Amino acid sequence: MITDAEGVAGICRQEQTEPRDPELRQLLTGEVNAAVEGFLEGGADEVVVWDGHDGSQTLSALTIHPRARLIIGSLGVTMTMERGYAGLAFIGQHSMANTRGGIMAHSYSSLGIQNLRLNGKPVGEIETRAALAGWFGVPVILLTGDDAAVKELQAIVPDAELLSVKEGLGRYSCITMSAKAAQEAIRAAARRAMSKIGKIRPYRIEGPVTIEVEYTTRNSLPIDAALRAGAEVVDDRTIRYRGRDFLEAWTRYSVR
Repeated sequence: MITDAEGVAGICRQEQTEPRDPELRQLLTGEVNAAVEGFLEGGADEVVVWDGHDGSQTLSALTIHPRARLIIGSLGVTMTMERGYAGLAFIGQHSMANTRGGIMAHSYSSLGIQNLRLNGKPVGEIETRAALAGWFGVPVILLTGDDAAVKELQAIVPDAELLSVKEGLGRYSCITMSAKAAQEAIRAAARRAMSKIGKIRPYRIEGPVTIEVEYTTRNSLPIDAALRAGAEVVDDRTIRYRGRDFLEAWTRYSVR
């Protein structure tokens, strides 16, 4: 399970996403524990949770579900997908950069990255992580977040269990479910998602892959950027990485 903050019910303003914010910690933990409970009810033997928001400072081993296991810190290039998980879930997920109505929409870094493109297509955390999981044969079975995030996964993995806990009216405004209602819905969605394991195909991108990163105006590329393996400098703020497959391109982008 990959967690984030911007897609959690009740979170609609930037200051609410601070990892040490007590409301965020309570709201996110409630949604995570509801999902864990639903997965266990659906037959899961183990649920591994990665605290994926802003340096893994939001979740605590003191408050997560007693049967969950918590990953804190960086996961590296493969995000541990080589362990062969039965399924991948997103909890509290936001949409990619430049999504109209996406609550605090961004692609990995709202301050550092303007756009991220996969084979020329704008993408964010949802599609790149789904593709990484798919490369290792792991399907995405659940996503909870705002309407925009739900639509983003639906476009590439339509059979996944999808749950919107809030509607984005603008970048910092939304209509949200209550915490209790969201948690009850997430628990039920996670339980349903377990029944889809073996029926949802992993999301794979075949053949040569390019990953293009356009940084923000204050982030010009360093003078030696063109020397990176598989890299092509497009302009002062944009670099393109090529690979014979998704994993090679993703590794060249990630290890730099």
